[in-house]
Amino acid sequence: MPRTIDWVDDRIALLDQTALPDVRMLAVGSVDELIDAIQRLAVRGAPALGVAGAFGVALAARTAQGPELAATAKRLAAARPTAVNLAVGVRRALSVAPQGAAAVLAAACALRDEDVASCRAIGARGADLLGELCGPGPLRLHTHCNAGALACVEWGTALGVVRSLHEQRRVEFVVADETRPLLQGSRITAVELVDLGIPHRIVVDGAGPSIIARGLVDAVVVGADRIAANGDVVNKIGTYSLALAAARRGIPFLVAAPETTVDLATPDGGAVEIEERAAAEVLTVAGTRMAPVGSEAWNPAFDVTPADLVTAIVTDRRVWRP
Repeated sequence: MPRTIDWVDDRIALLDQTALPDVRMLAVGSVDELIDAIQRLAVRGAPALGVAGAFGVALAARTAQGPELAATAKRLAAARPTAVNLAVGVRRALSVAPQGAAAVLAAACALRDEDVASCRAIGARGADLLGELCGPGPLRLHTHCNAGALACVEWGTALGVVRSLHEQRRVEFVVADETRPLLQGSRITAVELVDLGIPHRIVVDGAGPSIIARGLVDAVVVGADRIAANGDVVNKIGTYSLALAAARRGIPFLVAAPETTVDLATPDGGAVEIEERAAAEVLTVAGTRMAPVGSEAWNPAFDVTPADLVTAIVTDRRVWRP
């Protein structure tokens, strides 16, 4: 797999995640194009969105400065309001804008490179922690959505932990929820697991808690789009039910995310704006309407897992047991 996001020939190079399992690259040359890519999930995943935000400011800084650049940056940061890393990346790049466009691009590239190192640190730390909590293995692991290399620049967060364990031959298999409505698990996580040669099973989202209750997995490992100051975790819709099942079964529920996903300005999960996506994502499949005309839908993209259900949050800097 190529890098999820990079800077190539004065453009942002994106692996189009709406096309997976087919591999298709996009060359993004404007902020409007980038916002469209973010909102339709051509680029997704908290760490990748952070880098996308920084690169977006680098694009804008070539032709705008001062209030105009600030306004464009604000619009970019708001493209997906729940995922905090997008705004973090925008702010970081914007902070050096007075030094010129070259400085903005350098800051964005530095963030890209830091993400690679950060994910590897998360993977190693999470693997060590699961060894402490579950024994040497081989382990049966459960994950949700996609928090792998395709949600980052390289390596991954939750799947980065899996990869680190796999390198040590300590993974028996992975259970990957399909993750409705856009199937990030069966379309994206499964692509990574196949590429890595890791045995896995895909299950429908509703089966996830039952799989845990039956004792078929040893631990749940997920990523995060925002972590509140009190340890509440905002992640892809469907995460909360896995945390409840893990708590009832008495197995570890780990959250793997970079330290930048911890938002100290957000006191708890109740203060987070939960993105509501288009109803068509639920009511149609591949453009074909599956629900009758007249039916409406709720389509929240995320849910909140309370801190007391989280065994540990593993970042590139620490293990936090909220």
